[in-house]
Amino acid sequence: MANIFWVPLISALFTFLIVFYITPWTMRFLNRINLVDTDQNKKDKPTLPISGGIPIMIGLFSGLMLFIFLRTFFPQDNGIILNGNSLVLFFAAITSILVITFLGFLDDLLRKSDYGFPGLRQWQKPLLTFIAAIPLVVINAGDTIIGLPFFGEINLGLLYPLVLVPIGFVGATNMVNMLAGFNGLETGMGLIYIGMLGLFAYVNQSYIAALIALLSVASLAAFYFYNKYPAKILPGDSLTYLLGAILAVIAIVGNIEKAALIVSIPFFIEFMLKARLRFNAQTYGYYKDGKIHSLHDKIYSIPHIFTINGKYTEKQIVYFMMLIQLIFSSLIWII
Repeated sequence: MANIFWVPLISALFTFLIVFYITPWTMRFLNRINLVDTDQNKKDKPTLPISGGIPIMIGLFSGLMLFIFLRTFFPQDNGIILNGNSLVLFFAAITSILVITFLGFLDDLLRKSDYGFPGLRQWQKPLLTFIAAIPLVVINAGDTIIGLPFFGEINLGLLYPLVLVPIGFVGATNMVNMLAGFNGLETGMGLIYIGMLGLFAYVNQSYIAALIALLSVASLAAFYFYNKYPAKILPGDSLTYLLGAILAVIAIVGNIEKAALIVSIPFFIEFMLKARLRFNAQTYGYYKDGKIHSLHDKIYSIPHIFTINGKYTEKQIVYFMMLIQLIFSSLIWII
């Protein structure tokens, strides 16, 4: 059994170290080009470098390349078998994640530039994120027979690669972006739902999806050191888009769409809450006497449950949100 695990574990450790050591360099670079944003929940509202998806993407790419290198030059008789199909899946997945991270970085760059650009417009985001799904579409990634809550197994045929894959990818990349605004929130929740999906994929023998999840968790764990309260770097759209893309890739490659839908329940709830105010509500709040207070008098976002009365600190709110994510993610083992 040890023979199965040593290559993925070495790759995960390498991924962790790459992100851990490259993030401070990235922070200095982002500060140098003035790609910064305001940390809204702090008393003095400091400006911090933004676009944390960059070091995570570099780490994820490096870890996956190391894994492929080790399995190519030190082949094993068990575990993930590197053949034409698996390599195509790996490279299609990493290409989609690379493209979506670049688009997120572009959005961060446009919004925070000195030229007054508002960033990508709302109609542009689904269109551009669809482009990132193309590598998965053209290789016909995933299984056309999927299991859905309440409907059971359904064979979608060509509808799966041509319709469901792009819709799922676009939806996932945009939904993660809705639930953000606190130090460590996006990273902490991502650690939970990606980690749980990865474990679920492994138990169901979807080893490629499990490996992508393992390397993603290693990247996020390293980045969390810098993003947790008090944050030294903010995620930006490059990270929220990346997280959504990883979620979609694991679901498609691992054929665990039902589990992905279940772990995404907090984002569906967030969508419905923000729709009540036509998506004009702010998730974050304002600092007062060490606590975070909501900018709204009603609940238009899940964190508003904890900020509307101003009883909790930013760190406590993030822990509550991570607990909520853990509860919903654990449902994949029950439903």
